Amino acid sequence: MTAYRIKWLALAATAAISGCTGLVGDNGEQAVNDSVAKSLCVVDTPLRRLTRFEYNNTVRDLLGDTTRPADVLPPEEEVAGFDNQAAALTSSDLLIEQYMKVAEDVSARAVGNLSGLLAGCDPALDGADVCALSFIESFAKRAFRRPVSQSEVQRFRALFDWAMTDPDLGRFEDGIEVVIEAALQSPSFLYRPELGAETPLEGDVVPFTSWEMATKLSYMLWNTMPDAELFAAAEADALRSKEQIAAQASRMLEDDKARDLIRNFHTQWLLLTHIDSVSKDTSTYPSYRPALNSLWKEEIQTFTEHVILEGEGSLETLLTASYTFVNEDLASFYGDDVLETVAGPELRRVDVDPNRRAGFLTSAGLMATQANANQSSPVFRGKFVREQLMCDTLPPPPNDLVIEPPQLDPTKTTKEQFEEIGANAACAGCHNLMNPIGFIFEHYDGIGQWRDQQNGKAIDATGEVIQTDDVDGFYDGAVELAEALANSTQVQECVASQWFRFAYNRTVTADDTCSIDQLNQAFADSGFNIKQLLVALTQTNAFLYRRAVPQEPETTGGAL
Repeated sequence: MTAYRIKWLALAATAAISGCTGLVGDNGEQAVNDSVAKSLCVVDTPLRRLTRFEYNNTVRDLLGDTTRPADVLPPEEEVAGFDNQAAALTSSDLLIEQYMKVAEDVSARAVGNLSGLLAGCDPALDGADVCALSFIESFAKRAFRRPVSQSEVQRFRALFDWAMTDPDLGRFEDGIEVVIEAALQSPSFLYRPELGAETPLEGDVVPFTSWEMATKLSYMLWNTMPDAELFAAAEADALRSKEQIAAQASRMLEDDKARDLIRNFHTQWLLLTHIDSVSKDTSTYPSYRPALNSLWKEEIQTFTEHVILEGEGSLETLLTASYTFVNEDLASFYGDDVLETVAGPELRRVDVDPNRRAGFLTSAGLMATQANANQSSPVFRGKFVREQLMCDTLPPPPNDLVIEPPQLDPTKTTKEQFEEIGANAACAGCHNLMNPIGFIFEHYDGIGQWRDQQNGKAIDATGEVIQTDDVDGFYDGAVELAEALANSTQVQECVASQWFRFAYNRTVTADDTCSIDQLNQAFADSGFNIKQLLVALTQTNAFLYRRAVPQEPETTGGAL
């Protein structure tokens, strides 16, 4: 690849992305001040850039590339608990250069299977021009997830012709490689613009086109590009009604691609992203070994995936199930908590002691993550329940406060030591909201193993929950608390809100009230079934409509 070509494509991508983001204002967000939009509970749709996870899935389905090429890109910033929030998915000159390098690598690998790309067209028999044009029209349509204009086709054709005449290139596959490389750097590939149809529904509120809806559905439910059936529905303009959209959503949730959605959401919501960096003091926990980290994560991911896509599907089951998924190593780690004999490396469903374990909440991975290296942490565990399951916002600690866990005291239990922290007037306001909840998990040590005693003293796993909507009270043990959380309206609404943020790639605003109310009602009507909640997310006005935005006229030159 020539230096001239690298520079040209980088400048093209920069100009295109800048122009695209300029269509919808700062970070793709505009104030909602129109009364019609407010009455319909319609909020402007932000411009979304593909995350690394979505990019990898997309080139997998577009080109068959399974190398996870976007893993070399910088990790996304987390906003509101998730890494797919549009407000944080900004671009920079450095990131654009990195996308260019990734596009070079992907396109070079892609032309290694040239016959597969050309779908039966043979340049030697049918002519290079014919096969190039056929490839450009079909590939660009799939890559951009919409029909391409003649001017776009002509610009890609110009790139192909340039590559064919360049003295450093000149082969047919070089031309195809340049076309793929340019497409992967286009904002039409890297971003998901959603401008809406031309005809308003009411006022300046417009529905999304069927092409836009196909993309919205695929990236919300699969974290990747549309499949052939979605593309066909878009081509037939058959993604306009709520019924059509719900039918597609239900179909998609039965597909194996939905497993990526469930794993991705729960990995982030349950803070499993931190499991990989967990490290424990083996002098305190001799049964810990680093290989457990990946097994802990896989256990929770497999469990949540099974419950939602294959099992009962309910929030209650996620929180209270008396079964999990383990292999021989994990079964040995859990000991008597697992009630069946397990052999081999594969995870399989097993019953667990219902007096000790309840759903994901008491899993070893979650307990170990919400703990210190050499002791359990009532603070971390209480904070997790407050923020992730109740959607409470806890006040930050004082600026001058030095945050350190207490030194291990062989004469005291962890609860006794943290009760002393809670008694400190400077700390009590916040710690009284967290520590008593964390005490309820004290049967689980710093690596999530069950314990009845600590330092020769019986474990006291009682704690009082205060300042909640409907969970206040005294609880003895996490199994009892899990049952209360599963039946809590505050928790149920929090879970719906968490899914809203993840699925819509943005935070909840005041103008989303009616959509949130609609979601909560649908969730309740389904018996708090997560799969039905996901379908309900495709039925809100916030998902179906947006306010119209002025579209800039298409130019015949410039970036692709």
